[in-house]
Amino acid sequence: MCGIAGWVDWGVDRRHELPVLAAMGETLACRGPDERGVWQSPACSFYHRRLVVIDPEGGKQPMRLARGGRGAVINYNGELYNTEDLRAELRAHGWTFSGHSDTEVLLASYLEWGPACVEKLNGIFAFAIWDEAEQRLLLARDRLGVKPLFYARRGRLFLFASELKALLAHPAVRPEIDAEGLAEIVAIGPARTPGHGVFRDVRELKPGHAMLVGRDGVRAYPYWRLESRPHTDDRATTVRTVRELVQDA
Repeated sequence: MCGIAGWVDWGVDRRHELPVLAAMGETLACRGPDERGVWQSPACSFYHRRLVVIDPEGGKQPMRLARGGRGAVINYNGELYNTEDLRAELRAHGWTFSGHSDTEVLLASYLEWGPACVEKLNGIFAFAIWDEAEQRLLLARDRLGVKPLFYARRGRLFLFASELKALLAHPAVRPEIDAEGLAEIVAIGPARTPGHGVFRDVRELKPGHAMLVGRDGVRAYPYWRLESRPHTDDRATTVRTVRELVQDA
């Protein structure tokens, strides 16, 4: 488990606000007790708290990769179960890897396939990728929403984090509960409506969704939906399919 936090702002160079960024990130220390990492540009800032599991040196974050004059930076929490399949596919496209972390594979996948890379991912994840050429942020969350990801818009400022308390560490986000938030606590809690936060104008990226944050606005969209289909396989095929799925899991 790791923790991510950061923001995008095209109107103001916020690199001088490192103490605020650090305050957001350090609320997530329990998610990533082993390392902290910071990356900043005039428009985008990332803070990462890491729990080291795989590739202590090669998996440090935030991580930057570049190829063909195009660069991107990732802030990632999760685990990809099909890392080696993706690595093999990327090698067939000419990629080489300096480490063996899934972070590097995920970032290379973005540089190879763009935002459509999320459709290839099998795992649990919440991540942010800053595309330096496009000056655009991609946020994505796994299909079932195992990994959390919240965001808030305050004018030109867009903030995101793994947990609500990280957003509340920014002075632009106040702990105000409106009628919708009160309903989430009293009427629905301890459950919560997908996509909703508790505090005013704070939202959650829905499971199976991605979001593009650019100068022209913010657009969230589903990249995966659970589908119901008639069962047409015979018993032998069903047993074989179930066995394969269990073995894969």
